[in-house]
Amino acid sequence: MATVKKGDTIRIYYTGTLEDGSVFDASREGHPLEFTVGEGELIPGLEEGVIGMAEGETKVIVIPAELAYGPYVKEKVFELERAKIPLDYNLEIGDPLQLYRADGMPVMAKIVGISEKTYTMDCNHPLAGKALIFETTVADIL
Repeated sequence: MATVKKGDTIRIYYTGTLEDGSVFDASREGHPLEFTVGEGELIPGLEEGVIGMAEGETKVIVIPAELAYGPYVKEKVFELERAKIPLDYNLEIGDPLQLYRADGMPVMAKIVGISEKTYTMDCNHPLAGKALIFETTVADIL
């Protein structure tokens, strides 16, 4: 029986949970996720975790933060003067906002605090610093 190897295009069904059991993503009720193993389309831990699996096999893959979205970086949390945001924006805690780095590249941020003069912005990925658990089934090896 064929097993998944680097370079294979495969389809998987998955349920992604955090260590507390909360689900952050799933494909089991919809279409399987298709990707080529080793192309860097997914987080490294998930791509590595499916190698060696057979079609129809189900496996729980535990991915440490370093092989998922990386560590939570305190330096990615900063204060932004409210005066730099257009007055017609009614921003609240939890709202996403697209900002631009000095080199012009876009970066997503989330408002995590509001004061009279500033917004506290967090540019970490929402899953940064967290281990991820994927219950994964290989639907097809194409």
